[in-house]
Amino acid sequence: MLTDIGSEMVYPLIPLFLVQQLGATPAIVGLIEGIAESLASLLKVFSGRVSDKLQRRKPLAIAGYASSALSKILIIAAVSWTWVLAGRIGDRFGKGIRTAPRDAIIADSTDPHQKGKSFGLHRMLDTAGAVIGVALAYYFFTSYQGDYRQVFIWSLVPAFLGVLVLALVREVKGKAQKKGLKDVPLNWQSLSPRLKGFLIVVFLFALGNSSNQFLLLRSSDLGMQPAQVILLYLVFNISYALISLPAGMLSDKIGRRHLLIAGYLIYSIVYFGFARVHDAGHLWLLFIVYGLYNGVTEGVEKALVADVAPQQHRATMLGLHATLVGIGLLPASFLAGLIWHYWGAAYMFYFGSAMGLLAALGLAVVLKMEDTKQAG
Repeated sequence: MLTDIGSEMVYPLIPLFLVQQLGATPAIVGLIEGIAESLASLLKVFSGRVSDKLQRRKPLAIAGYASSALSKILIIAAVSWTWVLAGRIGDRFGKGIRTAPRDAIIADSTDPHQKGKSFGLHRMLDTAGAVIGVALAYYFFTSYQGDYRQVFIWSLVPAFLGVLVLALVREVKGKAQKKGLKDVPLNWQSLSPRLKGFLIVVFLFALGNSSNQFLLLRSSDLGMQPAQVILLYLVFNISYALISLPAGMLSDKIGRRHLLIAGYLIYSIVYFGFARVHDAGHLWLLFIVYGLYNGVTEGVEKALVADVAPQQHRATMLGLHATLVGIGLLPASFLAGLIWHYWGAAYMFYFGSAMGLLAALGLAVVLKMEDTKQAG
């Protein structure tokens, strides 16, 4: 929660800072986000693998959170978009290191029948931090009369407090760690068909799931002032936080994949809405519904991976999931930026909408195949 307060004080302002202060284009915004997310995501599977081999989660998590906190200094000092690129790479590098070990800590500490609830709680607190962070960004941005760097400086406080709190947390070892299982093979062929099918669908969806910063740029293009864009992002995070825990708990009762199919369909509808919207007032509803999509899918996806992954390989598989999502962000965000630049924003969002619909259909096929197999 503390880390997300710091991160979300910066994130909604970055595309506006790049375009309005540093003279970058939407294509550059997409390039920065794509490179940062994809390069860092390559670390997630290897971080998980190292965590499983060492049977230690916490040291890697601390290193990741510390890297993200320190990287904000580069953005504060930025004099060109390349500095922001370096800062975003540092931030996502930290996330790449910490994500799989942190998620494995959650899974290791959770009753097998309540994984959805636990990951939903994590997403709720994470997003509650985003709500607070965006609210603080709005307060400082308006108080300092549009001074981006002052907001970025204040973001360092919760970021470093998050590292301190994590250092005081006691790691709870899972059963696989206690058994001393150190041989952690990373072999695609050894994965279950259900897990492989799900990971393939997630990767294909990621190819059309460009950075959220394009939503913020779209809002600015429709006439929203920077302070209003921050409030839109705040509304999105409130919606996201409110639905995350109930969605996780519901997935424990009715299954994960049905909720994920619904989530991908919501994404498709929202992106179609962003393509068609002309009245800036409609953006409030679109950001609320987009928050529902995130709340329904993010924690539930991780819970599904934790369900089907072998326990001794749990951090590796959670890392692989995060890596596949991240790898897709480079082509997704860069392609989105190019489509926006050459054909306009509407076509970029039409493309994302189509990919969301294809992902929902793909997951439905995977679900049907699994059900048929079980019935046989």
